[in-house]
Amino acid sequence: MPSISVIISTYNKPHFLEKVLTGYLYQSFKDFEIIIADDGSSDETKKIIENFNKIFQQEIHHVWHEDNGFQKCRILNAAIIKSSNDYLVFSDGDCIPNSKFLNTHSRLATKGYFLSGGHFPINEKVSNRLSIDDIKTQICFTKKFLFQRGQPIGKNYFKLINNVLLSNLFDKITPTRSTFNGNNSSAWRSDVIHVNGFDQRMEYGGLDCELGYRLNNLGIKSMQIRNRTTVLHLYHTRPYKNSKAIEINRQIRQATKRDKITRTNYGIANDAKS
Repeated sequence: MPSISVIISTYNKPHFLEKVLTGYLYQSFKDFEIIIADDGSSDETKKIIENFNKIFQQEIHHVWHEDNGFQKCRILNAAIIKSSNDYLVFSDGDCIPNSKFLNTHSRLATKGYFLSGGHFPINEKVSNRLSIDDIKTQICFTKKFLFQRGQPIGKNYFKLINNVLLSNLFDKITPTRSTFNGNNSSAWRSDVIHVNGFDQRMEYGGLDCELGYRLNNLGIKSMQIRNRTTVLHLYHTRPYKNSKAIEINRQIRQATKRDKITRTNYGIANDAKS
């Protein structure tokens, strides 16, 4: 089972990050480091990270740049450079992992594949009521807990079934495509470096899927694990979402698929400027 570098993106949501890091504090798998990819947050986020560094056995690295609008791809690439382990797990600062999260990613890591995990979006009411103790005890990952606190019944509840055989079966029969999702995906560091990381031209809207397309074009297949490992996705609005950027992203993704591009010129090594 490979050692893991967990890359967590964040921007000015320290109250979310506290809950997320609590989830990593209780992982059954211990051979990992955390890299916070911070897209220009204020000092409150820095304080949260400093506090957790005092109690974590593992290292938490804070990779930060000045706030200059939505530059998630740029800070994710900086975090990839900072990473020191062979296997990378990507998630967001609003996604809480259960205690088996990293163990599942490391156990299923396979050469020639990236892993496509799932997320369970919880509504505003449940997000606000979710406590640190709920995460410590893992009760927040149960259907009964979420339903009693106001989460409507829906198909996402299948992702919370605590049964290995059933979750394996659901991953095999689900019609959902196994794409590279920034809130819960993993890949070998060497593969991510090979495709030159994230395309820094892209803003919100499918930037993670585009990296997955390039991995596919390289010959890296995707493995569906959305039911074997999922994260609780805390509710929030998206003021950074804009139609112009989404259209630009769509065109970039379309070109990546059409032209079978494996390496972006606007990534970790910014070839377009060299």
